[in-house]
Amino acid sequence: MLYLSEQQIIRRKKLDQLKTLGIDPYPSEEYIITTTVRKIKDEFIEKKEISIAGRLMRLRILGKASFGEIKDHTGSIQIYLKKNHLLLDKIEKDKVYDIFIKKLLDIGDIIGIQGFLFKTKMKEMTIYVQKFTLLSKSIRPLPQVKQDNKKKIYDEFTNVEQRYRMRYVDLIVNDHIKNTFVKRTQIIQEIRNFLNQKEYLEVETPILQSIPGGAIARPFMTYHNALGIPLYLRIANELYLKRLIVGGFHGVYEFSKNFRNEGMDRVHNPEFTVLELYVAYKDYYWMMNFIERFMEQIFKKFQEKNSIPFHSPIPRIPILDSIQKYTGFDIKNMEKKELRNICRKLSIEENEKMRKDKLIENIFEEKCKMHYVNPTFIIDYPLYMSPLTKKHRVKQNLSERFELIVNGQEIANAYSELNDPIDQLNRLKTQIESQEKNRNHDENFYLDKDFIRALEFGMPPTAGVGIGIDRLVMLLTKKDSIQEVLFFPQMRPEK
Repeated sequence: MLYLSEQQIIRRKKLDQLKTLGIDPYPSEEYIITTTVRKIKDEFIEKKEISIAGRLMRLRILGKASFGEIKDHTGSIQIYLKKNHLLLDKIEKDKVYDIFIKKLLDIGDIIGIQGFLFKTKMKEMTIYVQKFTLLSKSIRPLPQVKQDNKKKIYDEFTNVEQRYRMRYVDLIVNDHIKNTFVKRTQIIQEIRNFLNQKEYLEVETPILQSIPGGAIARPFMTYHNALGIPLYLRIANELYLKRLIVGGFHGVYEFSKNFRNEGMDRVHNPEFTVLELYVAYKDYYWMMNFIERFMEQIFKKFQEKNSIPFHSPIPRIPILDSIQKYTGFDIKNMEKKELRNICRKLSIEENEKMRKDKLIENIFEEKCKMHYVNPTFIIDYPLYMSPLTKKHRVKQNLSERFELIVNGQEIANAYSELNDPIDQLNRLKTQIESQEKNRNHDENFYLDKDFIRALEFGMPPTAGVGIGIDRLVMLLTKKDSIQEVLFFPQMRPEK
């Protein structure tokens, strides 16, 4: 049985009364809008006639006159209604003002108004309402923020779980929330413009994959009835973009929605957005320089005051040097047993099923990463941590890989891409054998034989990078949680 609050019951009764009066609470006709709140404020002209629509956010009835506030997608403005000045005959004025506006109109209703602009004695821009149309009746009350004489605020819509579940309400009552998402769109557009100017091609690759390759992660699984096969939501799009490089494209990129069936915290959501870029005939040194220029431009345009500076050149620190600096242990060439002992000494989670790469990753995550607040390239990862990366051309047992760390978080991960099909096949087999030996059901690696076949046709030397869009937006909007930059973050279902 549906539970209704007292306010919801009252509003549903008003809905019935409106219908009895012959007022359609959800009319079908187009409503003509001639301006927006922002344009009114930017180009204010006294007595100018306008037509606007939006949500009623405030209403104060004073006998035969009323003040209110209407809010559209660009902002809010005061409105003024006076019974005798509505452009209606006397019977209609009584119906619209005495019955509808006084008794049946509610905060949250979506309305259309026509009238002209003026300024009150307090010099506030206001719309003088001459015609009034109900466009959508709200039958559930909005949270109403109140402030007492001591400027103490009540009934704010600040409960985090409620805000994430009901983002639509969050956007209505908390103006600054919309600004975050507008900025997110602008950041993505700026990135797209930057890459398009380089003549890199934006592409789309499959989300449903028969083999979830390109990363070590636990996938979401589904089933295709017509084909009679299991499919996976992609954990990465890397292997498909490399296929396009094999096919002859010089540079390709994709804003990829990826899905990983893993834990959730303030920087992880099961569904997240990554920009992946691959450029032929380049290496990870070129990519580091590219990322410096790229990020410097993005930060310069969108960075807020008192944020983390981003200036070239960015320090480049080998990961093993970082670990030695912040733990005191030189782990170069250590075997798994020794790494586990180090983890125990440092009070870092470990177990016999963890691979060497996972142990090193945990050490860096727990003891080193937080020290890199200003942008830093962490470079030259051990080869076994990077199965899709070229061996370092000079340094033995290391790979040509870097991560960009900012504010203690990984923002980008890049390689000189491995294009030797025999070496690639051997390394993937070794990775899978290690996985089977140290079975960990939270992370899996799959062998994509078609990808190996593509490499056998020849892939040019290539540099690739993945940039976490959600984390980048967090940095540029100064948000501490990934949920703050996702319209609809994943939540446990309501009971």
